[in-house]
Order: sequence, then structure tokens, then C-alpha cells
Amino acid sequence: MRKLKNSELDRLSINDFKEANKTPIIIVLDNIRSLNNIGSVFRTSDAFLIKKIYLCGITATPPHKDIHKTALGSTDTVDWEYAENTASVIEKLKTDKVKICAIEQAENATMLNDFKVEDNTTYALVFGNEVKGVAQDIVSTSDTVIEIPQFGTKHSLNISVSCGVVVWDLFSKLKTT
Repeated sequence: MRKLKNSELDRLSINDFKEANKTPIIIVLDNIRSLNNIGSVFRTSDAFLIKKIYLCGITATPPHKDIHKTALGSTDTVDWEYAENTASVIEKLKTDKVKICAIEQAENATMLNDFKVEDNTTYALVFGNEVKGVAQDIVSTSDTVIEIPQFGTKHSLNISVSCGVVVWDLFSKLKTT
């Protein structure tokens, strides 16, 4: 086996990315403090043709060198918007018939492996602060809460890892329905 060169990967140009049909997933970052996490979410979003990212509250916005360090140019491809208030974004998305999914550990949460996607549905995945998680008012107004099953001693995964796991899972499920 031989590793492929970047030139052999047949990736989209920025213009082709902008024109491409997007995966019906929107990401909402609820008060993310780490610029590296934000950049990683952009990079994951580029990889899976995510429709849009909402950066809310204290979540920093591009351009910023620490976001760029992990985003590697994906802030130029993925559509994004800043909003001071996460609840306002959720309210707008609900008006647009987007299904709101908080990614959190909560009573009656649906385990990610048990979560079923629906045809013709756009999903907003809400990821929360590295310490406090998704704000309770957002959890309370979400259509569902999805929990990533974990079996070790730690209580949570890093937000950028959680984003990668959940986006890959939903992307895979959406592509097979």
C-alpha cells in the first residue's frame, strides 16, 4: 500500500465546495472557549459538506490565527454566522423546521447508536461549552438530546472529538437512507 499525495485526493475547490449540495446538518456552537476546538469543528464541517455553523455567545469567530491553525482554510469554505444569543438561533431554526439535537448527557437522551435519521429533515447539532456543556435552556428547548455512549472513567469527550463522532454518524446514516 502507498499513501496518497494530496494531489491524488480529488478534493473540491473552494468554489466547487460552495456550489456543492450540502449535507442537511447545521452545527451550533454554544459558548465554545477554545479557538482550537472551533477550528477543528470547521475542518470537520468541511470534510462532510455541512450546511452552516452558528458561532454563539463567547465562541470566537474567524479570522483568528488560532482558529486558522486547526481549520486549515475551512473557514473560507463552510458558511458561518455569529449570533450573540444561542436561544435566538434555536428559535429561528425551529421556525425553519430544523430538528434541534443537543449533544449532551441528559435524562431520557437517545444514545447516538440508537438515533434514527428522518428523510427530508435538516438537523441542527448543538455542542456546548467545554466545562458546562450545552446550556440547560437550550437542552430544554431541543427536539431531542443525543448522547455519545462512553465506557471509561471520564465524563465527556472533547467538543471537537464529539463533533467528529456525531457528524460522521449522522452523515453515514443520512447517506444510507
